[in-house]
Amino acid sequence: MRVAQVAAAGEPFELVEADPPTPGPGQVRIAVDACGICRSDAGFVQASFPHVTFPLVTGHEIAGRVDALGPGVSGWRPGERVEVGWFGGHCGHCRPCRQGDFILCTALQVPGWAYPGGFADAVVVPVSALARIPDELSATEAAPLGCAGVTVFNALRRSAARPGDLVAVLGVGGLGHLGVQYAAALGYDTVAIARGEDKRELALTLGARHYVNSSAGTVADALRDLGGARVVLATAASADAMSATIDGLAPRGELIVLGASPQSLTVSPTQLISGARSIHGHPSGTSQDVQDTLDFTARGRVRPMVETAPLDQVNDAFQRMLSGAARFRMVLTMNT
Repeated sequence: MRVAQVAAAGEPFELVEADPPTPGPGQVRIAVDACGICRSDAGFVQASFPHVTFPLVTGHEIAGRVDALGPGVSGWRPGERVEVGWFGGHCGHCRPCRQGDFILCTALQVPGWAYPGGFADAVVVPVSALARIPDELSATEAAPLGCAGVTVFNALRRSAARPGDLVAVLGVGGLGHLGVQYAAALGYDTVAIARGEDKRELALTLGARHYVNSSAGTVADALRDLGGARVVLATAASADAMSATIDGLAPRGELIVLGASPQSLTVSPTQLISGARSIHGHPSGTSQDVQDTLDFTARGRVRPMVETAPLDQVNDAFQRMLSGAARFRMVLTMNT
């Protein structure tokens, strides 16, 4: 089979031939049809995450078909269409696992980090990582939902917002374009926040009822004029942009941080205390959360906007993702 691997930190991908892996007990082998390229993959390639080993095969937005079952696997059959996302397995014995909070497993297995990922024709994963892909979704549509999709959908459905509440999505990009769609589909009075006017029409088409140009005025004032946001879903990886929304939260409003940034948020205790506001992060979701995301998406009009490239063009596709030019998710396809 073909494998796109990185020989050392920061090196380009190279396509090599390898023997198909054999699934062990409790594992399945997936014939990969499509695999999304996530910005987190760049962190693995650059060895910005701890314990990254090389040669590296990354990729954690995997859509494909069950190809082989390891010993002891039941409930799945060869040929079933499946998805594996950021959640690629859990240890089962740490405190979060024993409490049933598997996404916070202290030894979380992320494909492309804990074991070889989906930039290949086949991959072996724990059976606990699998979610079924509904017939209504193609492999290229399903792939980004295993990380980007579940992250925004799960954050919204577990938030304090209820249908009719004002929910603002900060950023209309790889995460944000899905966030706007899911927020509208869940019945929220949806606000899209982005720099400039060039994304206004897109945001409204995706389902936003309001658009705030963050370059044209104070974002917090704009949100207060709309009544205050019950939730701000911060998908843009800008600490300054996130901080600028806090005073626009309604009483008991939440700023949910999804966009990863090394910079610090700027917030005073008074800003939080006076309106009983809160700030917290949200880390993707389990395989069942991925399943829920896929099912919800299949039943409605939410769809990721993707650009595709064959596996042998992985370097060009990876650079397009890094540059921000992709609209909005890059997906590798494995069909020869």
